[in-house]
Amino acid sequence: MTSTDKPASRYRWLICALLFLAIGINYIDRQMIGILKPTLQKDLGWTEVSYANIVFWFQLAYAIGFVTFGRAIDLLGVRIGYAVAFVVWTIASIAHGFAHTVTQFALARFSLGLGESGAFPASLKAVSEWFPQKERAQAVGLFNAGTALGPIVTPLLVPAVTLAFGWRAAFIATGLITLLWLVAWLLVYRSPEQHPKISASELAYIQDGRSEEVAVRTPWRRLLQRREAWAYAVGKFLTDPVWWLYLFWLPDFLHKRHGLDLKSFGPPLIAIYLVADVGSILGGWSSSRQMKAGRSANAARKWTLLACALAVTPIVLVQFIDNLWGAVAIIALAAAAHQAWSANLMTLPSDLFPRQSVASVIGLGGAAGAIGGMLMTTFNGRVLEALGSYQPIFMVAGGAYLVALLLIHLLTPRLRPVRAEDLTP
Repeated sequence: MTSTDKPASRYRWLICALLFLAIGINYIDRQMIGILKPTLQKDLGWTEVSYANIVFWFQLAYAIGFVTFGRAIDLLGVRIGYAVAFVVWTIASIAHGFAHTVTQFALARFSLGLGESGAFPASLKAVSEWFPQKERAQAVGLFNAGTALGPIVTPLLVPAVTLAFGWRAAFIATGLITLLWLVAWLLVYRSPEQHPKISASELAYIQDGRSEEVAVRTPWRRLLQRREAWAYAVGKFLTDPVWWLYLFWLPDFLHKRHGLDLKSFGPPLIAIYLVADVGSILGGWSSSRQMKAGRSANAARKWTLLACALAVTPIVLVQFIDNLWGAVAIIALAAAAHQAWSANLMTLPSDLFPRQSVASVIGLGGAAGAIGGMLMTTFNGRVLEALGSYQPIFMVAGGAYLVALLLIHLLTPRLRPVRAEDLTP
């Protein structure tokens, strides 16, 4: 079978749909505290610094968990590794409904961060197993759209449950309902080589262009010596914190700058994340289409990243926009550009590293992104406590992507794949 032949089946897209739903659930559980921030501050007496500290503990656990889950998923495999991560974060999400103090919330967020850190290493490793290189950015863009699906569902679901039954019920109910995904995952997922639903033609299509790899564990020392791993980590360190900003502080910005509350957050947030979903899909589609047309991975990825970095920059003006929907338009453009950026950035580990190392590299990058998020969280809390203005925060967000792309290009000017033998002990 040649690379231009069509596969007999498309079962791999069902796997992508499950990944999309899991990321959506992940972000529902993650964003609930952002939607409920004004309510929780009023009910529990939190300061801006208290809230920032709670978010900080989530991101610390996320950094730790990304490294440990990335390695665990390489060792356990995607099916079991993802199931373990899902169970951990769901139990932690439910535990929020029983918390009363800042310390208890911090413990619940820490546990949530540990579990949720497994989602992206598992999802990206699944894509590397189920998709040929020319379709990976498209697949990543599709499942990564779940990062905007969650924030679309959350402002519809959480306020309704909170207003009817209280904020504690919102945490408990969503955790219990989403356990249905775990059942579907365990029933459906296997590696393509072992899956009874996969035809020989689809398996050949998935494996097209894949070199034979020696399935050995890659030492951390070897990964940390590679500029390619640092390029991915630097990109995540500088740009992941901007998405954290939207998730954890955007409802508060709309509350303080435009007077929105639990009843009126819905339409603006839904509009922002719908546009972000489109950005995620188009960003992955763009570079995949360029590669199918004959452009190199280096050119396709980097030109798309540059377009995304430029599209983010108007966010520096949003603090000065008095019209709500004008501000929403600028934020939506920046959120869509971030998602398109992420869809391409997250393909770099599978572009550059052998399959047995992909989840570990993703874990390294995710940890770097979480550390960057911790630093920005601390910055956000102190700026808001001292100045009450988001302007310095949005200035950082607007310039982060151009700096990240410059460093990525300096570290990996050609995006050449690392050979498996170069990573062996």
